[in-house]
Amino acid sequence: MKYANKTDLWFHTKDIHGSHTILRLENKPVPDDTTLAKVATIAALHSKAKNSSNVPVDFCEVKYVKKPNGGKPGMVIYTHNRTLVVTP
Repeated sequence: MKYANKTDLWFHTKDIHGSHTILRLENKPVPDDTTLAKVATIAALHSKAKNSSNVPVDFCEVKYVKKPNGGKPGMVIYTHNRTLVVTP
C-alpha cells in the first residue's frame, strides 16, 4: 500500500484470507473489464480460495481502503467497492 497512489485500484477476495493486489493506473482511466478480471484472478490465486471456482473479489480505489484503529494485522475496511466473480 505504501507504493500505491490513491487512485490505483485495490483488489482482495471477499471474506476469504489472501493477499491484496494493486493495479497501478498512473493517472490513466479505469481499464476494461478483461483487465479487471485478470487482476481479480491474480488476487484469487493468492488466496485460500485458489482451488475454488466462482471466487468473489472486491475492488475499489486505494483511497477508500482504511485500517481501523486497533485492528489486527491485515485487517482493513473499505467502501465504494465493486465485486467481480472469477475462477482462479
